[in-house]
Amino acid sequence: MIATGLALWATSPITVPDDVRAAALRHLLDGVGTAIGGVRSGTAQPAVDVAIGLGGPGEATVLGTATRVSAPAAALANGTLVHALDFDDTHAGGLVHATAVVLPAAFAVGQQVGASGRQVLEAAVVGYEAVTRIASAAPHGFHARGLHATAVAGVFSSALVAARLCGLDAATAAHALGIAGSQAGGLLAFLGTGATTKQLHPGLASQSGIIAARLAAAGATGPEWVFEGRNGLYEALATGEVDTTVVLAGLGETWETTRIGIKPYPACQLSHATLDAVRDARAIRGFTADEVVSIDAVVHPDSAPTVCPDDRDLAHPSSGYAAKFSLPWSVAALVVDGELGVAQFEPDSVARPDVADLATRVHWTLAGTGHAADAPGSVRVTLSDGTVVEGAVERSAGGPSDPLTDDQLVAKFNGNAGPGADQVVELVRALDALDSLEPLLDAIAAVPPSPTGAPA
Repeated sequence: MIATGLALWATSPITVPDDVRAAALRHLLDGVGTAIGGVRSGTAQPAVDVAIGLGGPGEATVLGTATRVSAPAAALANGTLVHALDFDDTHAGGLVHATAVVLPAAFAVGQQVGASGRQVLEAAVVGYEAVTRIASAAPHGFHARGLHATAVAGVFSSALVAARLCGLDAATAAHALGIAGSQAGGLLAFLGTGATTKQLHPGLASQSGIIAARLAAAGATGPEWVFEGRNGLYEALATGEVDTTVVLAGLGETWETTRIGIKPYPACQLSHATLDAVRDARAIRGFTADEVVSIDAVVHPDSAPTVCPDDRDLAHPSSGYAAKFSLPWSVAALVVDGELGVAQFEPDSVARPDVADLATRVHWTLAGTGHAADAPGSVRVTLSDGTVVEGAVERSAGGPSDPLTDDQLVAKFNGNAGPGADQVVELVRALDALDSLEPLLDAIAAVPPSPTGAPA
């Protein structure tokens, strides 16, 4: 049984190889940076306000503040903060935002129980392995059913993180997974709209996972066949090919934590290979938007329903968040501005007619096999003088075969966190040596919300 196997491994002593430990620290640093970026943008403020309003015993800190609330409430806010800009990491095989569900549970419960930095890091690795493996057993299978895989799989990883940090035994942790299964969900109905539900998904999953662990500790029980049984996770919520052996295969010997990619663009991961192909084409011939007659891209069939469906106006997205899920608009903005960062998705930027005009000249055909988030990217750019420029990449940058360098990671962190966050970088990198999370959380709270002290 998958739940039994996961629970037994997650609650036992584990030896984390050095490369896995280093990868986890990089992802936690990236997640802290995107969370601070979420604070500065104000995008996640409703979740922060609700978490503070929920209150409860002062167990854990809402990131970017000195306010302590219950651990589940803190996880709600912090998961939303990490994912607020859609700039957080992605595991290609499972198409999940791993840190957005791992960090909130690890930090909130770790602070609640007074765990050391090493204990928090090891719990985070348990979470990374769980969320990526659970999602990878049904590659694109949850999305095809209209569900956000991060929310579906994230509730289980958060439950295991909480179970490990709270010292639950394997049987109780298995019940926590069974209970968590009844909270798995997260509709993709937000696509193409101005709705902020996707930003909330990791926070809700983290909060529910922690509560599932608490319920199990209090004596509630969950079905042992929650994953593979009748009406279990995969039968009820996934479609297409499912291989449940993926979840436990090589657990503790091969590590998916090292296979999570760090995003260079704050847009949907499924557009990244095309964006990189456009950059490749521009490196060959530095064309401008005015020169472009058309841009023809090859898009993976599993990517199209998310980033270039035919049922919405992709050239005129309804909000910055909707623009992140429009491949034509993101490509056009990259060509017009020469970059694609957080600023490109601000409301005034999204409303630009020159970007919309170019977006109407972006076309695509469907082709490809394997994982959509790890697919090649290719574009054919036709210019007004008749020149055709082709760009191609084997896969998008930032993944395990082409990771961001440490300098690039810190540059991304600084771009999200703004000035005054140098100590945060040092403390995350030294997490193993910290007696508790308090110094790190204090340092995060001390980062100015913007250079002027007002929300950015």
